[in-house]
Amino acid sequence: MARGRLRIYLGAAPGVGKTYAMLSEAHRRVERGTDCVVAFVEHHNRPRTEVMLHGLEEIPRKELEYRGTVFTEMDVDAVLARRPQVALVDELPHTNIPGSRNAKRWQDVEELLAAGIDVVSTVNIQHLESLGDVVESITGVRQRETVPDEVVRRADQIELVDMSPPALRRRMAHGNIYKPDKVDAALANYFRPGNLTALRELALLWVADRVDEYLTEYRSEHQVSAIWGSRERIVVGLTGGPEGRTLIRRAVRLAEKGAGGEVMAVYIARSDGLTSASPKELAVQRTLVEDLGGTFHHVIGDDISSALLEFARGVNATQIVLGASRRHAWQYLFGPGVSATVARESGPDLDVHIVTHDEVAKGRGLPVARGALLGRSRIIWGWFAGVAGPALLTLLLTHTDVDLGLTNDMLLFLTLTVAAALVGGLLPALASAAVGSMLLNWYFTPPVHHVTIADPNNILALVIFVAVGVAVASVVDLAARRTHQAARLRSESEILSFLAGSVLRGETSLEALLERVRETFGMESVALLERENEVAPWTCAGSVGPRAAVQRPEDADVDMPVGDHMALALSGRVLPASDRRVLAAFAAQAVVVLDRRRLQSEADRAKALAEGNRIRTALLAAVSHDLRTPLAGIKASVTSLRSDDVEWSQEDQAELLAAIEEGADRLDHLVGNLLDMSRLQTGTVTPLIRETDLDEVVPLALGGVPDPEETVLLDIPEDLPMVSVDKGLLERSVANVVENAVKYSPAGELVLVSASAIADRVEVRVVDRGPGVPDEAKHRIFEPFQRYGDAPRGAGVGLGLAVARGFAEAMGGTLTAEDTPGGGLTMVLTLKVAPDRPAVSGDIPATADP
Repeated sequence: MARGRLRIYLGAAPGVGKTYAMLSEAHRRVERGTDCVVAFVEHHNRPRTEVMLHGLEEIPRKELEYRGTVFTEMDVDAVLARRPQVALVDELPHTNIPGSRNAKRWQDVEELLAAGIDVVSTVNIQHLESLGDVVESITGVRQRETVPDEVVRRADQIELVDMSPPALRRRMAHGNIYKPDKVDAALANYFRPGNLTALRELALLWVADRVDEYLTEYRSEHQVSAIWGSRERIVVGLTGGPEGRTLIRRAVRLAEKGAGGEVMAVYIARSDGLTSASPKELAVQRTLVEDLGGTFHHVIGDDISSALLEFARGVNATQIVLGASRRHAWQYLFGPGVSATVARESGPDLDVHIVTHDEVAKGRGLPVARGALLGRSRIIWGWFAGVAGPALLTLLLTHTDVDLGLTNDMLLFLTLTVAAALVGGLLPALASAAVGSMLLNWYFTPPVHHVTIADPNNILALVIFVAVGVAVASVVDLAARRTHQAARLRSESEILSFLAGSVLRGETSLEALLERVRETFGMESVALLERENEVAPWTCAGSVGPRAAVQRPEDADVDMPVGDHMALALSGRVLPASDRRVLAAFAAQAVVVLDRRRLQSEADRAKALAEGNRIRTALLAAVSHDLRTPLAGIKASVTSLRSDDVEWSQEDQAELLAAIEEGADRLDHLVGNLLDMSRLQTGTVTPLIRETDLDEVVPLALGGVPDPEETVLLDIPEDLPMVSVDKGLLERSVANVVENAVKYSPAGELVLVSASAIADRVEVRVVDRGPGVPDEAKHRIFEPFQRYGDAPRGAGVGLGLAVARGFAEAMGGTLTAEDTPGGGLTMVLTLKVAPDRPAVSGDIPATADP
């Protein structure tokens, strides 16, 4: 099913006539036979708009009750069931009443479009999400109902409904927009001339950008390479030299002469990374052009002139601003220069401005020698083979009696030229060809010891010799440069792959990443600096290296801006421009890692707060019920004893006093667990570890169990080794586990408490024959305020096992849950054997069956 088409009427302000225009279009479509319905249109009691609804089919609205009031919303299901060709949906940013099908009306429209229904809708410019802050600064009113820009941009047609501020105010004064009692307030506040003019400009600019996108798409689809001067776009060519600031300011002044002018600064870098540009100066110029409202672009291209023209035509620029050449007069021997070439090849549709500046004809920095790519030692050996080699070969051939002939002599010299090219690159090979040709002419070409050559064939041979030497040298030099580029790109790809992997895995910390930057670029120190705004001081978010971190990016040897308020500062040496691409990736990743660390910290704090809230909620529930239950029993017993209306017998009094004692014991137990849990949560449990015999502690732990002789079977061997524990914590831990086992054991079934020594530990097993716990729930029974199964209210607050495990871990032990063979649950408390005590070794005993 084809997706429906969306048409939007965009207004600069309320009352410009968006809904009226939409209804007018609906009438035109109906007259042409189109099935068009009104899905939702709000006329706001405007008579002219209300009249336009006559003659159009309206889909009944859906009624929803919210907080005692009935509201009406668009009935999406009814529209989908009706399936018209076109549906009119007013006020696209509207927020639906809670309980509606979707939260926002634009989401309802998305469903209609997905069902193949064309939609005509309306939006005011102030409701676009990206313009919320701007509109608030203009009007002082924050728009609560917004629509994402992307939803509006995806519309197939956008039509601007415009009206001048005076005309709109007159419409307002005539009562065509608001009721008369609201007109004066509206004219004095939101509908002031300044507000309306600013909103109108926002709408015009937003629609102009959308039209520009349409134009770019059309030019791309139809492969239109010619420039269409629909608006002034000025491209500034930067070299990284000091004249760049002058060019940017001049371009901005040119753009200001025409409405809607746009400035784009572009720096063309060679693909081999060889450049004389100053990274710091480029960073300053980038900040300048962005502060002046332009954009900065970094483009790779070996042919500067072609790359610049290609970029200008690609963005549909109308003018190019270049600086007059900084080259000396003698440097024009190597070519006309970028400015002259761009001016010659720009064509009639692209104007080129050559701007003079203070650096004209003062010279420019020479690029790095290509031979430097081969290494210093290879260059030295290359020059030796290219210059000294032909001289030594001439000496050898002239002092021997063997006549090899001119052809063989030339091949020997050619071999030296090839060797010089292989070792030292282009320049040594050219020198070898030149020296070799002169020596061949002087010593081996008749007439010898004369510059002239008698045989024309010898002239041809020498020319071929020089040509072959130059060709071989060029090929070898090109291969060496390509090899260097390939190695560099391979290294960059490995680094970027590492960064991409660390992003996906989230493994790299900020300090580790900064250390990787320091090692990769051989720096002394690396720091990530940030600030809150343009005037705030810089602060260090993280740094590595022996040197103290710089306080400002401009104090570092290399600084890489990341956005407006962050920068990566490196100290140690100045990096070439070719390294800044990888450095930019590191800088972006550093910001991501910093943001991730802060988000993780916030998530941890939120988790701690959520856990605290959960515990507080559970504590309130416990206080409201589990603590009140024994209190209620105590109070009832005390009230009965103090009652003068009834004469209680001694047996009754004893029974009431026993109930009071039982309730007090339960309260003491509950409060004790709450206090213990509080100590564990705050980390204030400090165990006093001592050598202790289990048979001294475990029997004491059964003191709180009712009728321990009838409910618990104790099996603690006397020959067990001593354990390193806190006697009090161990007693409380065992007591909680045993009480929990007794609580869940069936009537008549004994709970077995046994102990055994295994290697360097002692295990205390508490075995019951209760209902047991599934494997997926075993970890939850140790969480605070958790009661498994159908434990009755008032049987505890669910802290016993949580306190028991917390005390066990505080002593260096563990508490785990296992299934009892035949049914039930076994709690295993593992404790460390006291040092310097022989541990009893043996097999793990089978779980006892009580």
